[in-house]
Amino acid sequence: MVGAGGAAADDNDQCSPPGVAAASAAPTNLATGQRDPASDRFTTATTVPLDSIDIHKLGLLTPGKLSVGTLSDAPPSICVNSKGVFTGFDNELLKAVGAKLGLQVEFSGTEFAGLLAQVANGRFDIGSSSITTTDARRQLVDFTNGYDFGYFSLVVPNGSGIKGFSDLTGGKRIGVVQGTVQDEYVVNELHLDPVKFPDYNTAYANLKTGQIDAWVAPSQQAIGAIKAGDPTSIVQNTFSVNNFTAWALRKGNQPLAAALNAGLDAVIADGTYAKLYTDWVPRELPPGWKPGSKAAVTPQLPDFAKIAAEHAGDHQNTGATAPKSTLAQLKDTFFDWSLYRKAFPDLIKTGLPNTLILAVVSGILGTLIGMLLAVAGISRTRWLRWPARIYTDIFRGLPAVVIILIIGLGVGPVVKSVTGNNPYWLGAIALGLLASAYIGEIFRSGIQSVEPGQLEAARAIGFGYQQAMTLVVIPQGVRRVLPALMNQFIALIKDSSLIYFLGLLASQRELFAVGRDLNAQTGNLSPLVAAGLVYLLLTVPLTHLVNYIDNRMRTGRPQAAAEPVEAAAITEGRGA
Repeated sequence: MVGAGGAAADDNDQCSPPGVAAASAAPTNLATGQRDPASDRFTTATTVPLDSIDIHKLGLLTPGKLSVGTLSDAPPSICVNSKGVFTGFDNELLKAVGAKLGLQVEFSGTEFAGLLAQVANGRFDIGSSSITTTDARRQLVDFTNGYDFGYFSLVVPNGSGIKGFSDLTGGKRIGVVQGTVQDEYVVNELHLDPVKFPDYNTAYANLKTGQIDAWVAPSQQAIGAIKAGDPTSIVQNTFSVNNFTAWALRKGNQPLAAALNAGLDAVIADGTYAKLYTDWVPRELPPGWKPGSKAAVTPQLPDFAKIAAEHAGDHQNTGATAPKSTLAQLKDTFFDWSLYRKAFPDLIKTGLPNTLILAVVSGILGTLIGMLLAVAGISRTRWLRWPARIYTDIFRGLPAVVIILIIGLGVGPVVKSVTGNNPYWLGAIALGLLASAYIGEIFRSGIQSVEPGQLEAARAIGFGYQQAMTLVVIPQGVRRVLPALMNQFIALIKDSSLIYFLGLLASQRELFAVGRDLNAQTGNLSPLVAAGLVYLLLTVPLTHLVNYIDNRMRTGRPQAAAEPVEAAAITEGRGA
């Protein structure tokens, strides 16, 4: 069995180059049925000359700038480092290619499940996420030549009866990250129904706690996730030469594909590729595969197999660490106080302001639209009632993520000249539209709870219907539903985390995204718990504040004790 590799990098920052000391040889425990190198029919024979490329004809969303969608939770390939910068081997290599072409490279974080669709729809120029090329994915997007290769590993608890992919049966709970090539492999090749997770750290945490029987993962993520003392091991790997790792781009954008392929060959030729590869992912290339076009030179890499053998004793000693108890694992996974100290500055500086901005903007928008919906919903005119009811049913019935994606990816391309192709405010609008459906129903219930006599009394003293509603009925209704409105605002604070699906700059991450990025850097769930504590610091005082306001509005200002002279005057005035 293959245990975790010994990385030279700080264990508390997986999003940093592990260095050549972490070198690993090509795995020998490969599953059978690997395809021959001759089956690679996608790598180009050559590339165009670099000096013949006109960067103004690459079909970019913004001339001179590569807009890149990437992930933040899969170190060392793609991740956000402790300085809040998108990095990792894939992204550093793309920066080097961009420099060769004279292009600025701008990264935005998103979810892998929607990345290829966002590239296909023009949200990004490029998808950079260790994307393994498959025939199914080529129906949606085009790919560059390969810059890395796609081993993936079978990770199981120590002592498991699962010794290889052939042992995976329908009775086993097999974890994968949704939308990845491992997901496709388990479904289409093994014909099994996997347990799908949103990210690698969550999948691995479920394996360690026994919630799943096996985890099929990219080899780099698997090796990086397994720490000394973890009760897990890699038992087998699989690899296909023609399913290499490449950057995705919009289908039919041949000028951009040609430019990126030329830039990739150029950084291979000048040694940049070899340096980045050695620093970030130092592992032996598989037989029959090399990066770039078929005409590209083979990168001059260190003898990783020899280096790995020299460090084998260190790795074995590390792997001999006694397994941790359940309580110790629980403490290390969720309550690492050093990581709390590391997390809070970023949570307060980056995550908290963005969470508040998204919640306040969407809350104000939702309140204004919600009031209009409430008034329309109780209108005597059916041409107002019916649209309000249809709007409410649609926005309350659809999942929040669907609404956010429809607004961000559907409306986004239409208004990109206004938004600068930045979906941050579109996300706030989507949250506001979603909230308005709920707030409208809250207002409507509050207004209709006001006694009919209030409206009748207002009309009796000469108020018109609109005046009576505006000045008498609606204010009373709003006062009655303040606690429910605050609950909706608290829900908006938490729902702001869903905006990440649209793809945000590192500086636009909200609390949950910051916590998750730190979770990816460290392989520990403590930063997510720290983010949860900040959510509590926001929501608990708000809850008590609205309860206090509600109580004051119900009971009025407390009566102060009357002075003796005043009390005597009151008594005398009553004829006592």
